[in-house]
Amino acid sequence: MPPASSGATVTHAVAARKPSSPEATDTRLNPGGPGYRRMSFALFLAGVATFALLYSTQALLPLVSADFGVSASAASWTVSGATGALALCVLPLSALSERFGRRTVMTASLSVAVAVGLLVPFAPSLGALIALRALQGAALAGLPASAMAYLAEEVRPKALVAAIGLFVAGNSIGGMSGRVITGWVAQEWGWRAAVGTIGVIAVACAVAFRLLLPQPRHFTPGSLRPRVLARTVRGHLANPLLCRLYVIGALFMTVFGAVYTVIGYRLTAAPFSLPQGIIGSIFLVYLVGTVSSAAAGKLVARLGRRGALYLAVGTTASGLLISLGDSIAMVLLGLLLITAGFFAGHAVASSSVSHTATHGRAQASALYQSVYYIGSSVGGTLGAVAFHAGGWAGTVALGLVAVLGVVSVTLWGSHAARVQQRQTLVAAH
Repeated sequence: MPPASSGATVTHAVAARKPSSPEATDTRLNPGGPGYRRMSFALFLAGVATFALLYSTQALLPLVSADFGVSASAASWTVSGATGALALCVLPLSALSERFGRRTVMTASLSVAVAVGLLVPFAPSLGALIALRALQGAALAGLPASAMAYLAEEVRPKALVAAIGLFVAGNSIGGMSGRVITGWVAQEWGWRAAVGTIGVIAVACAVAFRLLLPQPRHFTPGSLRPRVLARTVRGHLANPLLCRLYVIGALFMTVFGAVYTVIGYRLTAAPFSLPQGIIGSIFLVYLVGTVSSAAAGKLVARLGRRGALYLAVGTTASGLLISLGDSIAMVLLGLLLITAGFFAGHAVASSSVSHTATHGRAQASALYQSVYYIGSSVGGTLGAVAFHAGGWAGTVALGLVAVLGVVSVTLWGSHAARVQQRQTLVAAH
């Protein structure tokens, strides 16, 4: 990222990342072209490892509570601590990726995270477990924003939403497989063996990621000077569209974090009383998130960004209301809709950030990821508190408030766009 104080330098750097000739001579990756499949699969595996590690204890919270003799809200910190640390560290690590390269930072982050993942099963106390999980979350902070920036630089603009959708699909597969695998392993051998298994799987994903990801061809090293970083961050925060996208991502993740933090407690209690293995299998609903996130590009092309967000909001809200039913079929249908809506909304918002930012893309994506995972931490903690106070209905109420927030922010954006258009027309006349 070039110093913001030099307008010519910024213009030159941005222009260098854009094709200087027609589409046919654009050297960035495009579906069907050489390297695109390798890149997509590598980042897909990185997404799998990231979400599998980050949420490895979420489906196991009832067992963690029983093992350490703590409440649901205390055990939820094994998830909130990881996502909170990620939120705090994503911006500094994104700055490192501007200087040392996206591929280098992603590789280092994933390597540290999987190393810590192999230590997590041996945590002697809840406090030690939370500390290790926080360290793991901090390490994983180098992946999401750097991946978004890598895609924005290496993939042609028309294919960007679809490429980011595939990365988010990897997130959903990681979240699903981690929860399903831990559920069945924990039922036989306990939660420690379950998180250890996830650590081993993540090692395999990390090795394959490093071997497959193509060397970047359009990366321009930037400065690590704090003033330059602060100026870039201030510029992004002064952009109303980026700020709205950040808030939308955080609100979607608040819903998701709340629902999936406490769903295990609901399903282990009456009237369901399901065993841990079956509860883990419930997370197969993540597959619908894989589909909805990968389809985000088509949704935006057909409905526009705001239309796609409204569809995601409506789907999520419907799922929350349906999940209030006391039959397992209604709970499953509710989770399917919540998951589909969340992943579609996240893919649309995150890809819009990468498309909107014309410089300092890693910082723009890092700010999104930061507030996104703050939303996860807040959602997980408040979801547990709401569940303790009002049962599943309390958690649903929290989710509906967050969904209403997404609608409000999107409507505000539509109004702001109309006002700007009117002002432009007036100025033109």
